[in-house]
Amino acid sequence: MIWCILVVGLLLPQSLADPGFFTSIGQMTDLIRTEKDLVTSLKDYIKAEEDKLEQIKKWAEKLDQLTSTATKDPEGFVGHPVNAFKLMKRLNTEWSELENLVLKDMSDGFISNLTIQRQYFPNDEDQVGAAKALLRLQDTYNLDTDTISKGDLPGVKHKSFLTVEDCFELGKVAYTEADYYHTELWMEQALRQLDEGEVSTIDEVSVLDYLSYAVYQQGDMDKALLLTKKLLELDPEHQRANGNLKYFEYIMAKEKDANKSASDDQSDQKTTPKKKGVAADYLPERQKYEMLCRGEGIKMTPRRQKKLFCRYHDGNRNPKFILAPAKQEDEWDKPRIIRFHDIISDAEIEIVKDLAKPRLSRATVHDPETGKLTTAQYRVSKSAWLSGYENPVVSRINMRIQDLTGLDVSTAEELQVANYGVGGQYEPHFDFARKDEPDAFKELGTGNRIATWLFYMSDVSAGGATVFPEVGASVWPKKGTAVFWYNLFASGEGDYSTRHAACPVLVGNKWVSNKWLHERGQEFRRPCTLSELE
Repeated sequence: MIWCILVVGLLLPQSLADPGFFTSIGQMTDLIRTEKDLVTSLKDYIKAEEDKLEQIKKWAEKLDQLTSTATKDPEGFVGHPVNAFKLMKRLNTEWSELENLVLKDMSDGFISNLTIQRQYFPNDEDQVGAAKALLRLQDTYNLDTDTISKGDLPGVKHKSFLTVEDCFELGKVAYTEADYYHTELWMEQALRQLDEGEVSTIDEVSVLDYLSYAVYQQGDMDKALLLTKKLLELDPEHQRANGNLKYFEYIMAKEKDANKSASDDQSDQKTTPKKKGVAADYLPERQKYEMLCRGEGIKMTPRRQKKLFCRYHDGNRNPKFILAPAKQEDEWDKPRIIRFHDIISDAEIEIVKDLAKPRLSRATVHDPETGKLTTAQYRVSKSAWLSGYENPVVSRINMRIQDLTGLDVSTAEELQVANYGVGGQYEPHFDFARKDEPDAFKELGTGNRIATWLFYMSDVSAGGATVFPEVGASVWPKKGTAVFWYNLFASGEGDYSTRHAACPVLVGNKWVSNKWLHERGQEFRRPCTLSELE
């Protein structure tokens, strides 16, 4: 009977609130300025408190000297009429003034400023989102916990370290997601840093509590039992650990009995632990996608590379580009991906970013069932939409795309500006609607997305590539350039090799803007063919 209670009574460490999504880099730079303002306000408060304390100390020193003299001969001291008057004055008036000074609250200015600024602070969702971004980067770029904790990341300008508290928080976020693989990694990192002597408010018992359960969930019963015993050595009265120890011992005893009763050829077999090392949000193509994000994976053969060229492009004798043709480079052959160099100026980039910043909100995707825009976990960025009529720079950019592609932009979607902060990504997807999504762009009335134009408006210190997992292509961000590809064959059929992804930003800040061009209006600009795959 007791064992039945133990089986259902395995206790778990407490979990966190549901996670959300972190703010964009643009918003986080505003938070840095907000924090700087608060630090200034805090220093003003400290200075005011120090001035107040200095006044009190001077008063105390003066009175200490006076009372020391007075207590040596009290009667003689008060026998002097001036001393008697001043004693009455001090006790009746000056001590009251001192009391008021001591009780005076110097924090009003700081508290008021803090209250005003608090409305712009990140919330629990943002904090958890930032933690999930770190876990995502860890997987994508094959980073171990020690490398991240020490801040040894490529391209970093401002090195930063993770404390035991930080590692413990990351482990708890993973635990909330039932991601026991990352829970184990980060709780072990916290334990290592404690063993190395780091002073922390987090004790070893708390870390072992999460760690032992995470290990158990991954099927390593021996290690879970060992960690639980270690926890009980530190805290013999730990209720949850005592219950879990009995449960683990019961399970292991059952397995031992089962092995004994098995046939001879099965008696030596061990229980197979659960698969470890797989992220909770694993996708079938994730391995290829992440390899491409790291610059690994499929490489083009030398024979195919010889067919890629750089050229000057005049937009089919477009007057705007005859004297100053655009610089064009082949990035890939099938699908054909073309990069345009020096195609948007720094001044234009800043104007586009300034227009977009006040409107940045969680990026949306088309819901294939409703055809409407919705948010999705696989796209983590902030975006805004800009119309050509609201600013001449946006209109000029739109016309530049039309002149260089030869496609009509009057039926295109508005210019979308996106900011991918640290960990920001867009997992593998198609830009066009497939046959099972006939109503994806029905509301627009302009047909399917025939092509994609993507501006890179910033350099990225590390990560942030645009990758095509189906063919193994990786296109790296370079400020002032743009890439272009067709999503549909000339027949109107979708080109499934254009499935692509925006890799997580490891270090830095990624700004892009894209133009999705649609079928309507292209009938004579890109005539249809009868061959399905042409």
